[in-house]
Amino acid sequence: MVQFKSKARLGAAVGILALAGSLVFSTSATAAKQVNIAYLSFAVTNSYDSPMLAAAKAVASANGYKVTVFDANNDPAVQYSQLQNVISSGKYQGIITQPIYGAGLAPLVAKAIEAKIKVVNIDQILGTSYTTVQPQVKGLSANVTFLPSKIGKQLGQQAIAACKSKSISPCNVGYIYSIKASTLDVAINKGFTGAIAGTDTSIVAEGESFFTPAVALGAVQNMLQAHPEINVIVAADQGIQGAIQALSAAKNTSVLLVGFGGSATAISGVKAGTWFSDVAQTPATMGSLGMQALVKAIKTGKSSGGINPVGELPDDGIITKANASKFTGEWVG
Repeated sequence: MVQFKSKARLGAAVGILALAGSLVFSTSATAAKQVNIAYLSFAVTNSYDSPMLAAAKAVASANGYKVTVFDANNDPAVQYSQLQNVISSGKYQGIITQPIYGAGLAPLVAKAIEAKIKVVNIDQILGTSYTTVQPQVKGLSANVTFLPSKIGKQLGQQAIAACKSKSISPCNVGYIYSIKASTLDVAINKGFTGAIAGTDTSIVAEGESFFTPAVALGAVQNMLQAHPEINVIVAADQGIQGAIQALSAAKNTSVLLVGFGGSATAISGVKAGTWFSDVAQTPATMGSLGMQALVKAIKTGKSSGGINPVGELPDDGIITKANASKFTGEWVG
């Protein structure tokens, strides 16, 4: 036991102990202030997702938040399990979702919100309606997404326009899904088929790219072998890149290309006339807006509702040779 020989020394010792106590409290308070964010990516290696994630991380870092990335690698079952683990861990104050299968993920997001975790959805639909940007899960702090149904409709309109530009009738489309089972593709395809219904434009062949040019290359090669009558190929930008390789190898210069994504590669292709048109998307803007909304929700408790990140794009987001100079790609493609 320490014996103090004077009141002065005793007072000094008490002061030191009090200071030590305050330092421990301060350190604990600082640790408690660390905000952890779970970012549920559909696929980290996707060239479209990379700038979205980078932009989200930049906003989080500026606010002192730590982001942990969960890569589902295009597997909805894996993503569902990852979200379950995030909720049960109790480590996270915020979650960014980028759904592969939004209808299936929505009930689990509701549980996260019940657990007092702030959740913001970005990029793809979380729920069952493909025609609204408004949140479909009660308590969602923000929903930052484009409308896949609108993209599908625009792609259908552009496929029709492509064939009319060459006076092609009937117009035969090779349609490349990105991930056929995903919410995104289901909605885009529904919009596309609705747009071409009752016209002389029809899908004669289908393939799948998994957002990978090399996979799209093989898919398009198979499509062209089985259906040499194809006039237009419709796909996400990565799929169009694979299509270009397949067409080049086959020395086929007659097929017209309609893409979506708004990548720098697509914009350059449309400018050069090697792509007929493209429907723009803004992944970096989505990542930034999504994390800003999550930061706001965590700090203030306020929600931001539905946010359309492509709502202010020129010419309704349709990139053509005539207006390509108005667009800037937010990703390479």
